[in-house]
Amino acid sequence: MIKRATRFKGTSFHHVTIITTPRKLMDLADKIGATYYAGNDGEDKTNFDFDFETEDGVYFTVYDWKEYRILDLDKTVEFHIGGESASDCRIGKEILNESI
Repeated sequence: MIKRATRFKGTSFHHVTIITTPRKLMDLADKIGATYYAGNDGEDKTNFDFDFETEDGVYFTVYDWKEYRILDLDKTVEFHIGGESASDCRIGKEILNESI
């Protein structure tokens, strides 16, 4: 189960990604009250940045990386999953796949 992150910390990319739409991630975040950044202007390295946490306390982030374009909310994008470890990223991906 996924929930709103209760703590925030730095994460690193460990070569774990998920392909989904921005809208699905936004809907999930809104449903659970998670915080996220949604600039979507193509000007920065990320347009979307989500903070999630599992019920077991695994914190992870989900973000597009260097798309440098405005993203269509209903088209799939490869999002990076960041965590403290590769294991945390894989757990995050599994939970996301179950949730969206």
